[in-house]
Amino acid sequence: MLVHSRAGKWATWAVFLLLFVPLFAVPLLVILAASFATHWSGAFPSGPTAERYAAATSGDSLQALTTSLVTAVAASVLALALGGWAALAAASLRTRGKRLLDALFILPVAVPSVVVGLAVLVAYSRPPVLLNGTRWIVILAHTILVTAFAYQSVAAAVRRLDPVYEQAAAGLGASPARVLWRVRLPLLLPSLTSAAGLCFALSMGELSATMMLYPPDWTPLPVHIFAATDRGSLFTGTALAVVLMTTTLLVLAAVSRIRTRASYR
Repeated sequence: MLVHSRAGKWATWAVFLLLFVPLFAVPLLVILAASFATHWSGAFPSGPTAERYAAATSGDSLQALTTSLVTAVAASVLALALGGWAALAAASLRTRGKRLLDALFILPVAVPSVVVGLAVLVAYSRPPVLLNGTRWIVILAHTILVTAFAYQSVAAAVRRLDPVYEQAAAGLGASPARVLWRVRLPLLLPSLTSAAGLCFALSMGELSATMMLYPPDWTPLPVHIFAATDRGSLFTGTALAVVLMTTTLLVLAAVSRIRTRASYR
């Protein structure tokens, strides 16, 4: 902490709690409580039941969760490959080239995701590349939206790399490809796993662009949640939201363990 006095620390914690509890903790706790409820009693949900979770983990809901997982994993892998490769390539460019590449990768983040969805829909609804009505257009849109985060994470890590290791490997006769695979990528592995986790979490929660693109047989879970709440099935929607949140957190926890092991290698 930057505050060193005892009173200052207590004041900082008090402000943090005053902001964190109503803005973050309370909404999540309300969703969790509502997922076990059958009706509202005053300001609180009541009538505890676990039937919502039985429906949220079977049938169309389970298929929607699987769709979200497949989409998020595919988009994360593609984004990591494209963004990581671009970040490594940018390291060898001059300042003007780096700025141009940064601008190109930041552009999808600088505009609303619904604009990205519309752009993808218009661009790939006609031959020669016809993706509209398929799962691939959803995966493509998610990849475009999350690649910027992979690029920025890996680019920042590349800038922090100590060139001594690469120079030592090259001095010992290692080829550029061997230096890349045996030196640079292992050193970048913690950052690569962090970027993969961030891309996965963002893809799992993406809704705006997905609403414009998804076909009936490829409905991700956020769209399923929106449809449930839009029909007035609030408690079903909250149970689905808890399932989505829990699944995402479990995957992120696994990625964090991989990152921790990679950091100690």
